[in-house]
Formats: sequence, C-alpha cells, structure tokens
Amino acid sequence: MAEMHNTGILLESGTNEIEIMEFTIDGNLYGINVAKVKEIMIAAPVKPMPHAHVAVEGIYKPRDEVLTVVDLPKYLNGENHNKGERDIFIITNFNKMFIAFRVHSVVQISRISWTDIQKPDKAVSGGAESVATGIAQCGDDLVTILDFERIVAEIAPETSIQIEEIESLGPRNRNEKPIWIAEDSILLSKMIEDSLRKAGYVNLRMYPNGRELWDALNLLPKEQPVTQHVGLIITDIEMPQMDGHRLTKLVKDNERYKGIPLIIFSSLISEEMRIKGCQLGADEQLTKPEIGHLVSVMDHLLVRAAQEQ
Repeated sequence: MAEMHNTGILLESGTNEIEIMEFTIDGNLYGINVAKVKEIMIAAPVKPMPHAHVAVEGIYKPRDEVLTVVDLPKYLNGENHNKGERDIFIITNFNKMFIAFRVHSVVQISRISWTDIQKPDKAVSGGAESVATGIAQCGDDLVTILDFERIVAEIAPETSIQIEEIESLGPRNRNEKPIWIAEDSILLSKMIEDSLRKAGYVNLRMYPNGRELWDALNLLPKEQPVTQHVGLIITDIEMPQMDGHRLTKLVKDNERYKGIPLIIFSSLISEEMRIKGCQLGADEQLTKPEIGHLVSVMDHLLVRAAQEQ
C-alpha cells in the first residue's frame, strides 16, 4: 500500500507540467494524472452489489470508508477476466468522490509537459465516445491517458453534470456576454455548453485546450478593448498542450488580459489545488459537476466586472 504525496508538483505554479502514473491492463500502457490518485493498494476481495453497472465489481472497505470498485479491464475490453493475485487497486479522488479502479500493475510515475500529450485522432479513438483523453510520450513509451471523469459519468450518470440544476435557478434572461471555455473532454464540453445555453448564456466559444484559447486571445485586435471580445473565461485544469493552471498564469500575468474574470472549473479542486489556483490569480475555483453553482458565480463575476469598467 502506498499513499500519494503531491507536494512537489503542487509547490510549482503554472509550469504546464503533469505527473502521470503509468499502469498496465493486458500488457497495454495507460496513465492517470497523479493529482487524481490518493493511494495504491494490492487488490483485495470485493463484495458484489446487485443491479450495478457491469464494470462495477462491488464495494471494498479497506478502513473506515466504503469504496466502489471499478473493474477497469472489463470496462475497457468488455470481457470477463481472471483477477490476478498481483492486481492493483488505484484509489482515486476527484469530483469529491473516492473510487477504486482495478488494474494489472503499476509501472512508474513520469513527469512530463502537457505539450507532450496529444489529443488522440478521432478515427482511432472513437470520437465523442472515446475514453482516451490524450496520448502521452513518456520516455520511449506511448501512454494512453484515460478520461476517468467520462468513465465514472457513464457508470453513474447522476454523479456528472445535471442540467436540472439550471432549471432550479428559475427564469433567466438572455445574456450575450462572450464566454470563452477551455475543456478537453468532448462529453463534458457538450454538457457544459448545453447547460450554459439553458441558463441564458448564448455567446459561447469552446476550446479543446488552454493553448488554443490562449492563441485566440492573442489574435484579438489590439485597437479594441479585450472585454469587447471576452467577458469571462472558464477553464478545466487537465488538458493536452496547455493546462488550466498555465493558462491562468498567462492570463493573470498579462497587463491586457488580467482583468478578465477567470473561473477554474475542474474535478481536481482540493484544498492544495485551491491554494495553487489562488496563487495564480484565479477569480473563482469550482468543483465539477456543480453547474448550478458555476452559473451563479458567473452571474456575480460579470456584474462585478461591469461595475469595475
């Protein structure tokens, strides 16, 4: 059993680096952001649960907390397999949930730049249905980074973004302030866009990573106020090419852009990550999937920005 300590990477701000834990399933290399990993354990017996998703093995109670165990080999390959004595449970913590994922082995941790992670080609990744969020070059190896948020959203849809939260806000007016959003997950990008449009925010520009949003900012005409083109930025943290922390640092260190309200909307918001985001200048940091809270914060920041102009 090994508990993860992320202090090293958390002390650095906006370096555009990520630590990837590499693991194997049927001899293939996969990866997960170390920031999502609480600890790793030798696999143990699991209590089956009736009527659960086919990829859910059951529940496991290592100490005082009951964990759902997801059979990742079965989820990825759709087949039953022999559970080995040397299998590993990767205990994850994101979206305020703790979940154990069975894998066959843990190989190593590699520290790389987000620029070393490419979005997989739709022809081989399955397009919108892909559970691969990126392909990472870790030394001589190509590692498939899995979209754990999407996996959990498929297994337990109630844990993901709920558009019903917008309905609970009551009647809303149309708002044409330009909102720029950086989100690499195709599934979550669509859910966020649909939710914000339902909330009245109709002028949305979606970007698949921080790099493309940053490049678009720098193409804006210099003779016009930047707020004429960008009213507010929402960014995920985990994204190929440029992560949300690096994007936040670039925006807030720039004299022309620093006045744009910026919200970090991520599954990784922990107390440590919140400290890091504050150091970088983020105006607000919210945990997915709290879409109703996101809309309320957007309303507040846009009113405040209008008063300051």
